[in-house]
Amino acid sequence: MCKYDYLIVGAGLFGSIFAYEANKKGKRCLVIDKRNHIGGNIYTEKIEDINVHKYGAHIFHTSNKEVWEYINQFAEFNRYTNSPIANYKGEIYNLPFNMNTFNKLWDVITPDEAKAKIEEEKECCRVDNPKNLEEQAINLVGKTIYEKLVKGYTEKQWGQKATELPSFIIKRLPVRFTYDNNYFNDKYQGIPIGGYTQIVEKMLDGIEVRLNCDYFENKEELENIAQKIIFTGPIDKFYNYKFGELEYRSLKFESEILDTDNFQGNAVVNYTEYEVPYTRIIEHKHFEYGTQLKTVITKEYPDSWNQEKEAYYPINNDKNNELYNKYKELSEKSTNVIFGGRLGQYKYFDMHKVIEEALNTVKKEFE
Repeated sequence: MCKYDYLIVGAGLFGSIFAYEANKKGKRCLVIDKRNHIGGNIYTEKIEDINVHKYGAHIFHTSNKEVWEYINQFAEFNRYTNSPIANYKGEIYNLPFNMNTFNKLWDVITPDEAKAKIEEEKECCRVDNPKNLEEQAINLVGKTIYEKLVKGYTEKQWGQKATELPSFIIKRLPVRFTYDNNYFNDKYQGIPIGGYTQIVEKMLDGIEVRLNCDYFENKEELENIAQKIIFTGPIDKFYNYKFGELEYRSLKFESEILDTDNFQGNAVVNYTEYEVPYTRIIEHKHFEYGTQLKTVITKEYPDSWNQEKEAYYPINNDKNNELYNKYKELSEKSTNVIFGGRLGQYKYFDMHKVIEEALNTVKKEFE
């Protein structure tokens, strides 16, 4: 007889929500994670009394009231509004592209003036049937915005020249003709006061958790320990790469404590020139309006991926999507394994979408 009803592989948001809901229904759950902490990529660690986002900036946003109310059970959220800025060779621009951006670029003041300037630039360089990302982006926003705010950042992010990237990667670029620096259009937005880790701690309270426990290294013990497995790791690895390896982009983070109370004046600054090797610097204290005497910054470097590195961004091109669909079809034949999350479903999810997916999984499983 199995010791547990559910073995949940991964103590990130998806796995923790499932464990929390299953536990409420009296199910016996074991949660394991190969890392030495819970929380997955939303993990925050307190350094110099600052909640540091260890795996990149996580800003919660959603227009789904059910999701907003659900996550607010576990933490109080502040009123943080995501307003990143771009640094291009020392020039500062607001993101997403808005009237403040256009005013800085061209001295235009009205939306009509900005629209006319963008159309002028688009027409000047328009390419019929764009064959690569560069041509597509210029068709969308013109040469000036592309060269200052898109080109270098995109090439760093993907590890390839824009002329070598397929055009479909950029289907649209957000352009707003208002003086509004709010990056998201969602109704609800904020950062949990005290960081994200507390949320997962509350979800997993009273549930058995084993850290530093790699499913694949302990497979013989674990595969028959529970009636069902909730698997949030790589779906291709679960099936021993039967059809081949799915591809990702990875990230490297370099954090440092600085003896100043304010390094850059904003939580997120993107560096859009190619010659700067990192894509952005995060100053964590600004997420919670910190007044600490010191600050912690993190430089974020895009990186190639292999099986020894963390997989952050699925490369959802046609080749990889076709490969994933083979694994998905195989998984649908299984009666005792449910795949979820970014790696299990081979899709980049914002946090609110992870919650939606997890709650939908819970409904299917228990209702």
